[in-house]
Formats: sequence, C-alpha cells, structure tokens
Amino acid sequence: MSKPRFRSVLDEYVAYRPGKVARSSEGRSYKLSSNESPYGPLPSVREVIADAGGLVNRYPDNGCTALIEAIAARHDVPAAHVAVGCGSVGVAQMLLESIGEPGVEVVYAWRSFEAYPTLADLSGVTSVRVPLTDETHDLRAMGDAITDRTGLVFVCNPNNPTGTAVRRRELEEFFDRVPQDCLIVLDEAYHEYIRDPEVPDGLELYADRPNLVVLRTFSKAYGLAGLRIGFMVAQEAIAEQVRKTYLPFSVNSVAQAAAIASLGAEGELLDRVASTVKERERVYDTLRARGWRVPPSEANFVWLPLGDDTMAFSAACDAAGVSVRPFAGEGARVSIGSPEENDAFLAVAELYRTAKEG
Repeated sequence: MSKPRFRSVLDEYVAYRPGKVARSSEGRSYKLSSNESPYGPLPSVREVIADAGGLVNRYPDNGCTALIEAIAARHDVPAAHVAVGCGSVGVAQMLLESIGEPGVEVVYAWRSFEAYPTLADLSGVTSVRVPLTDETHDLRAMGDAITDRTGLVFVCNPNNPTGTAVRRRELEEFFDRVPQDCLIVLDEAYHEYIRDPEVPDGLELYADRPNLVVLRTFSKAYGLAGLRIGFMVAQEAIAEQVRKTYLPFSVNSVAQAAAIASLGAEGELLDRVASTVKERERVYDTLRARGWRVPPSEANFVWLPLGDDTMAFSAACDAAGVSVRPFAGEGARVSIGSPEENDAFLAVAELYRTAKEG
C-alpha cells in the first residue's frame, strides 16, 4: 500500500524538545531547564495583557506597526531596520528562509542553540558545525569554515548552552573576515544579562556592517516567553527581505501589546534582571567553591561540563524535583531561578558531588 510522500529530511529529523519538568516523590518541582524568567509580568503589563485579551476576536496588526515603532524608539534605530517574529527562533527561521536554497551552507558553533540544526534542515540548507574551544566560540575556525557557499553565520553571544561570550576585538576581527554577501546573525537573546564590559552591544556595531543582523527576544529578560515575540535589527535592505518571509499574523495582538508595555516598564524589568544576575553569581561562586568546573556565564544560566556523568547527574536532579537541561555526553545547563529554586539545585548538586567522591 502506498503512503503519503514527505520530505526525505524528515526521515532522520529530530524535532526540538523543550525543557522537561521533574517532580520529586514528595511533589516538589523546580523547573530550571528552559532559561525562563522566574518572575511573572509586572502588574502594569498584566493589565495591558488582560485588556488586549478582550480583542482577540480580531486579527492582530500584521505589520506589527506600533511594536516596531516602540522597538525602534527604544533602541534609537530606524523602524525600517526592524523585523519581528514569533520569538527570536521565529526570526531565525525567517532569516534562514530568506537565504535557503539547495547548496547553501550555514555555519555555527557546536554546541550552540539547539534549534539551529533543525531550522537549517527545514530550510533546506547544509549545516557546517564548528566545535567550541574551551566552551566558547572558536571564531578563527569558524572563519576558516566559510566558503563561497556560505549564506549565513550564527554567532550566539552569550552562547546557549555554555553561557560564554566573545568580546569586542575578536568579534570585530571575525566580522572583517566574513564576505559581505554572507549574513552574520549575532544572536543576543541573553544580552540583558551581560556584565562584562568587553562584550559589545550588537546594536552599536550593525550601522557600519551591511551584512550584520542583531537578534533579540522578549522571552528572557522581559519575561514574556509564553507570548513569543522576537525581533531583529539590520540594514533596511536586509530587514525588507526578511519581512517577506513573515508568517501572517504569527505575532498575536496580546503579545504585541505586552511587548510595548514591557518596553515602557523597562526600568522595573531590568531591576529584576539585576536580581537574576546576582543569583547567577551566587550559584557560580558556590559551585566553584565546592570544586565544580563551571565556565563564566554572561547569561541567565550556568553550564556544567560533565561529560559522561551528565545523564546520571540529570537523573539525580530529577529525583529531587529539580529539572535541568542535559546534553548527553557533554554537560548540563541549569537556568537561574528564584533563590529557593537555586538553593534546591545547589543542595542536590552537593549531594551528588559528595556521593560521587565517596
């Protein structure tokens, strides 16, 4: 009997898997597997969300006009340089669709954001993965991997899942090596958590780089992960092409209203970010003091390069009701949550370490 025909890439395709939720035998559950903000929307933003909910019988503004104008005003860039999508991953998909043709290659570090391979496969392009060095991007090797077939390069800064960041000089030296007919996508989903002054703001660099795209999201620092809004800033010629790939109405009206309100309440929101950074440093310092190897993080998570111990560590965390994000044979990413959530993680990590040391 014949069967429906599907694309051959789906035969070996592994779909994106979101962070799991673990629960202990006592019913405790601390989700530290998805890099979400531990804080809900501010009261002023909740009011806007509630009001916008009364209009969901109508289609949203397909052009996201008010949202784009608010983003442009906040970052002091022309509105024509901004494109939005369903989360930064949605904008990344739009970018790949804008350059995706048979024979085109996309270069990115590995391990990096785990959606890059799936998005590349679905866009019909060929992935070229360049191994990390010391848990961070090896930009020299990435530059060597670029050929005349390369249509796009992703640089996730800070990198997900390792939290490491590349600094201005090495980043600009890399940009200088990339041909101008190849897009550079600087994925800054965790930009607001950066405290190293040597790590640049991509929006201060793109004006002089005709092929540089800066990717941002409202999912992390702004605490709107459930509403899915991301955006990119690039020269008008790029933004115009990318906007053509936008799936109609994919940024809903509630999301648009919440994002605009969040930009208006940014001072309060960034106070929350400061609290998360303080907790990140506490978790990092505690782990290091207890003998764990942890690379410095500029994001809202820490990375434990556990190698073959990764899945055993993850299982121990699951048993205690603490969900982390394991990558078998490599390591575990642990999101920074509330102080209570972080204490629960540190407790199970210490139990695991002492048990392993015997």
